[in-house]
Amino acid sequence: MNNIKDVDKSYVANTYNRFPVEISHGKGSVVYDTDGKRYIDMGSGIGVTAFGISDDEWKSAVTGQLSKVQHMSNLYYTEPCALLAKMLCEKTGMKKVFFGNSGAEANECAIKIARKYAAENKGEDYYTIVTLENSFHGRTLTTLAATGQEHYHELFKPLTPGFVHTPANDFEALKALCDKTKTAAIMIECVQGEGGVIPLEADFVKKTAEYAAENNILLMVDEVQTGNGRTGELYAYMNYGIQPDVVTTAKGLGGGLPIGAALLGEKVESVLGFGDHGSTFGGNPVSAAGAISILGRIDDKLLGEVKAKSKFVFDAFSGADGVESVSGMGLMVGIKTVKPAGDVVKSCLENGVLCLTAKDKVRLLPALNIPQDVLEEAVGIIKRACAQ
Repeated sequence: MNNIKDVDKSYVANTYNRFPVEISHGKGSVVYDTDGKRYIDMGSGIGVTAFGISDDEWKSAVTGQLSKVQHMSNLYYTEPCALLAKMLCEKTGMKKVFFGNSGAEANECAIKIARKYAAENKGEDYYTIVTLENSFHGRTLTTLAATGQEHYHELFKPLTPGFVHTPANDFEALKALCDKTKTAAIMIECVQGEGGVIPLEADFVKKTAEYAAENNILLMVDEVQTGNGRTGELYAYMNYGIQPDVVTTAKGLGGGLPIGAALLGEKVESVLGFGDHGSTFGGNPVSAAGAISILGRIDDKLLGEVKAKSKFVFDAFSGADGVESVSGMGLMVGIKTVKPAGDVVKSCLENGVLCLTAKDKVRLLPALNIPQDVLEEAVGIIKRACAQ
């Protein structure tokens, strides 16, 4: 049999600095490599496997749909696509949904909506979108341009024009930039995930939402990583008491299959007409069936458990040996360690816990339903890895 690591290195594009581990199987929050070593998964595929590995209800929904029809073009109706859109709208108060395959595609859709809405309602020169410094919105050329981190821009210029960035949590700076710019929309992440798991301040978010509404500027919230129960509410913006015009989501929505969605509020529900946008695989019935099984279980009981587990994690790491600070929201946690974060993650891997990094922090994104005893075991291992 071929050595998969060697095959991967020979034939897969060299874009990932993989750990020397081949995961073969798992259940819930525990996975195993090909040598039989056990790991607690505290990354959930970067926030994707919301109910863990090989979740029975998700598998049943997906395989049930596979036995009916795995794909049809969007020239025809399919039940899972329609029912998932209905569920998303009913749970958020949004009016319409456009489905794509990823968070970047959801954000591309949001950007197109902002440009078209502004052109039709304010003038064709109102196309600029304001985003925040330290943000991350995707890896396509346009969502890279939206991303407020120069590091991601360096090798791919010229980027799509029409994006400007302003510091997070500085409302006066944002207002000044918008006042002098013909602004179509403001796009934010309520918790900057790739930027270091940093929540936005409530006052900044509320003032930004009020300013956008007063000036007919669309407010778009990127919930690709923060959505679908991750922060203790269905979507992170709900922690702030605002109602965006556009919400984008992906990752945890599909439970392990590719899906992205742009949720459109009343102001923009009719902006896209026939032929204005499209996606071959958007609303794929198998992905949508899996998403229905995920979204249908994110209820008040589960969200309460997410908040309780979040408190346990924050309490465990706050003031712990080798820990400088803890940030985040819900089960989206960033740990600033005295040791380099990469060294902590490597130690955790050796001792049976899979963690992530974000900037200079250890990042934790466990499954929403991770059992308490498994969570406690993982936290103990991570704390020991952090200790000086």
